[in-house]
Amino acid sequence: MAQPYIDWPTPNQDARPDPADGIDVLVLHYTGMNSAREALERMRDPAFKVSAHWCIDEDGQIYRLVPEARRAWHAGLSYWRQRHLVNDVSIGIELVNPGHEFGYRPFPGAQMDALTALSHEILGRYKIPATNVVGHSDIAPHRKQDPGELFDWARLARDGIGVWPNGTGEPADTASALRRGASGANVSAFQSNLFDFGYGLHVDGQYGEESEAVVRAFQRHFRQARVDGIADGATRAILEHLLTKTALSA
Repeated sequence: MAQPYIDWPTPNQDARPDPADGIDVLVLHYTGMNSAREALERMRDPAFKVSAHWCIDEDGQIYRLVPEARRAWHAGLSYWRQRHLVNDVSIGIELVNPGHEFGYRPFPGAQMDALTALSHEILGRYKIPATNVVGHSDIAPHRKQDPGELFDWARLARDGIGVWPNGTGEPADTASALRRGASGANVSAFQSNLFDFGYGLHVDGQYGEESEAVVRAFQRHFRQARVDGIADGATRAILEHLLTKTALSA
């Protein structure tokens, strides 16, 4: 481990069901609490049964809570790429940020620098595909919003961590929007694309609450200027582009 860190051991951990060489997902979170100290204390309180492998303060200080070979309790009920219980195969990093409830704000440069360095070390230890660098909201879209629309996913991708759509402009919005209440073949095709990318939802041709929640999660990650759960043509074009891009790089 090249990055300096402070050990902050927690009892909130257990053995992974499979060896650590099965790790292939990196999940990013925000703490969603008023201070780093409050979050760190929460994650080692056995009454709350939550933890992560790593936590990074806004000034870039890194804390190690759970050895990576062990299972941290950060994902909860979750799904990604046809796999439930993401805790089993993932590394979890918490970023100190008050979150949407307590004054959500951008993630400082020092924090992002530390995250980039730590993530590169993690990616060097495990075979984690770019599409498996995800946010908590990606794997639990009905329950979670973190790390949210202010998190700089584009910067991480530029540094070789995760995936981001090419180009800086918005795709042309040439298709009619899909929203709650829509149904039919276009909805099914869009749901299939979301499922193929990794999200958990039913491909039933009905654009209901589930589809809306998943689209909102997708937008928080890949179309941060518009987080409304409506699959307009631009949102759908970004998804199609990402599917093509990741297929070509596989």
